[in-house]
This record gives sequence, C-alpha cells and structure tokens, in this order.
Amino acid sequence: MIAPEPFFEPRGTPFSEYHRLRALSSMGHTVDFVTYPFGEDRDIPGVRIIRTVKPPFISRVKIGPSWAKVPLDICLAFTSLRVGLGGRYDAVHSHEEGGAIGVVLSWLLGVPHLYDMHSSLPQQISNFGHANQRWMAKVFDWLERIMLRRSKVVIVICPQLEEVVRQVNTTVPVVLIENAMGSGDAPTPGSGAAVRSALGLGPDTPMVLYTGTFEAYQGLDLLFGAMPEVIAKRPDVKFVLMGGDADQVRAAESQVAALGIAKNVLLTGQRPVGDVPAYLDAADALVSPRSLGTNTPLKIYQYLRSGRPIVATRLLTHTQVLDDDTSILTAPEPAAYAAGILAAISDRARAREIGARAKAMADVKYSEQAYLAKTRDAMAILSGSGA
Repeated sequence: MIAPEPFFEPRGTPFSEYHRLRALSSMGHTVDFVTYPFGEDRDIPGVRIIRTVKPPFISRVKIGPSWAKVPLDICLAFTSLRVGLGGRYDAVHSHEEGGAIGVVLSWLLGVPHLYDMHSSLPQQISNFGHANQRWMAKVFDWLERIMLRRSKVVIVICPQLEEVVRQVNTTVPVVLIENAMGSGDAPTPGSGAAVRSALGLGPDTPMVLYTGTFEAYQGLDLLFGAMPEVIAKRPDVKFVLMGGDADQVRAAESQVAALGIAKNVLLTGQRPVGDVPAYLDAADALVSPRSLGTNTPLKIYQYLRSGRPIVATRLLTHTQVLDDDTSILTAPEPAAYAAGILAAISDRARAREIGARAKAMADVKYSEQAYLAKTRDAMAILSGSGA
C-alpha cells in the first residue's frame, strides 16, 4: 500500500488509510505500508509501516497540493519500487497521487492495482487556491486519467467521485466506501458535562460546535459571517471551534474580534482525537459550512452518530449524504446559514427529531459491518473472485 501522506496524523486521508489497514488486517491480509517520514506509528496486526527518507529542509507537509510534496513523492516512488521489487505481493493498493507510482509498480510486478480515490486531483487545485495555475490542473488531470485507466478496481468515498471515474473509464469496477469509520467514535451520553464545565458553559447555554481543519474550503468565512446575526437574536449562544493550527487560530481570533463577537466564540485549537466525542455530546448543534468541493466532509459521519442536529450548506458536498430529514440544510450565504443555526438551537423538539433520524441512518448505513462488507467486495474484485 502506497500512501503519500504523513501517517498517522488526525486528518482526512490518514484517518481513511488507518481504517483501510485495520479492515484488511481483520480479514487476515498482511500489508507493507509505504508512507512519508512524518507522523505517529500505529500498531496494526499484519501491517508493517515503511517510511521514506526525509528530504532535507522539509519537516512537515500541509494539507493539499504543495511543493514540499514533490521531493517527498520522489522519495516515496523510490522506496515503493525498492520494497515492491524486493518482495512477493498479490496486489498494489495506492492512495491519492500515489496511484501514479502504484500503476507503474503493479505493471512491473504483474499484479493488479487498486486505486483508493479520496478526491479528484484536478479539483484539489482549485479547492486549495491554485485555480490560476492551469498547467498544474492539466498535469493532475493527466495523472488521474492514467490511474483510473490502469486500475483493476477503484474505491471512491462519495457518489460524485464515481461520476468522475465514469467520465474516464466506463468499465472499471467502482466500490463506494464512505469514510464513516475514519470519522471517529460516537459520543458517550453524559460525557459532555465535563466539557461544558471546562469551557465555563452552563447546562442551558446553547453551544454550537465546529470540528475540523481551518482550510479555506471548509467555509469558515460563511460561519463567521452568520455569527453576528445569531448572536444578535441569541446573545447567550457560544460558538466552539475545534481545530486549526496556531497561525490559523490567531487569524480566527482576529476575525471574530473585528466582528465584535469574541466573547461568544471559543477557539480550542487542535485537540486529541479522543476528545471529539465528548465535545459532540456537549453541543446543541453541529455546523459544517463547507462551500467548496464535492467530497463529503469526514466529520459528517461522526456528526450523524452523535444524534445532534447538523446545520450544513445545501451543496453536493453535503447532499450526497444529508437531506432535510437528517439535517438542517441552508443556502450557502450568511443570513440563511444564521437562520439554520437559530432553528437548531431554538426549536429543540425539531432538533431532537432531526438528530434521532440522523443517528438511526448512521447506525444502519454507516456501521462498521457495512464498511467491512464493502471492503471485502473490493478485495474480492481485486483478487478476481468478485464481480
């Protein structure tokens, strides 16, 4: 397995890779997992983590496309070839742009290739602010087409990505495996009381929670734009934002101060993954203001399991999973989003009904059993024993 990410770090694709590895391990497979030199080791039975050398002057890699990934991916290619050509493998399984390495290695080894598609690579260019660099989008588009045409099976994490696959390859088997297991655990009822106490919130204080990265595509500007209107009508509300690196948190602090709403906003910074469920249990409403991209945010699946009402934008990034029965969907503009948040914290009966329906759907559609069954389907196709 080839993974062009720091592993393990608490963010989208590494979460997904971690749960892919756990699923394969539970099925009795052994995996040599080639990845970047950064991140925390994870002890998974049958999995050997093999890290590349660290290029000079690079100590971390940010989310999305960056120039730091060029030398890292070159090192990843050499390590993958060394490991692959020195062993005996049944298949090559690659993630993201690592698929370019994977298709070459699978051809050299004469084994099938599985491409794990977490996003459309050309779309990443615009999502991360490089839309004016058309040459880069063309290179990524060319790489993506090669990967989709040279793979025996493709895993996608949302329905829209299957449409991207079909535009390039109409015959390759596609298995949809939502990132439900990678999103985190469901909260334990009552665990939020300690969080509220630590944050200085009373049991009746309306708490609106955001979890995740502070990257531009997450739509935090929309959330900040909606906050003053919510606060004007519910001055007792507290917005709690969990995530962001130190620079991003400082920028957010400046933004809410300029809006004159700092006393209603608590920025926790990055917290351990294990803290998130208790924060979800403490919240009255959960927000996902994403305004760019089409992939379903990883947080949505954990939000669903919490039983709390979700306020999200009525865009494909959310509507592939959410609807008006399981969430409060609004137009992606501040006034509408503010109205959605106010509905979630003011109409408690409706909020409880929406949260209960969301949890019921998650318990059936996005359970661990469903995740493992889909993973077995993908492996069966890869080995030639499936449809």
